[in-house]
Amino acid sequence: MAYQAQPPPDQNFLWGVFQKVDKDRSGAISANELQQALSNGTWTAFNPETIRLMIVMFDRSNTGTINFQEFGSLWKYITDWQNTFRSYDRDNSGSIDKHELKTALTNFGYRLSDRFYDILIRKFDRSGRGVIAFDDFIQCCVVIQTLTNSFKSMDTNRNGWITIGYEQFLTMVFSIKA
Repeated sequence: MAYQAQPPPDQNFLWGVFQKVDKDRSGAISANELQQALSNGTWTAFNPETIRLMIVMFDRSNTGTINFQEFGSLWKYITDWQNTFRSYDRDNSGSIDKHELKTALTNFGYRLSDRFYDILIRKFDRSGRGVIAFDDFIQCCVVIQTLTNSFKSMDTNRNGWITIGYEQFLTMVFSIKA
């Protein structure tokens, strides 16, 4: 299934969605409001860590909430992830298995061992079924991209190898904004 770009949603439509999500009418969406509004397709709550990652990514005003303008960007981001998720969920199970995850990440440009995919499945499978739900797929991909960017900043020779000390490693890991 090929990805098909969707036209941007109408601002009136987005405003209506924003108002439904903004339960306390504060003019901003909190992490709790966003979690209640999102569905991962498994009848379980959207992963709180994925919610936190998205708030951090789109909260340009650093308030810990998402205003309407930020919500428009977040809406597009989630829609794009839904399309990506569906395109790699080859069996339409509503989850991503190890093979589908490997296909997705390989297409994103990553070359990782089968052993590492086992680690990813264990890390991001909250259901214990050996598969990754939509919200956990977003988190997995964002974490890998964030860690990759941190690694690349240290890989000055661009050869896939870095030499760093322990404290430098800890500083790199704890400085990540994801």
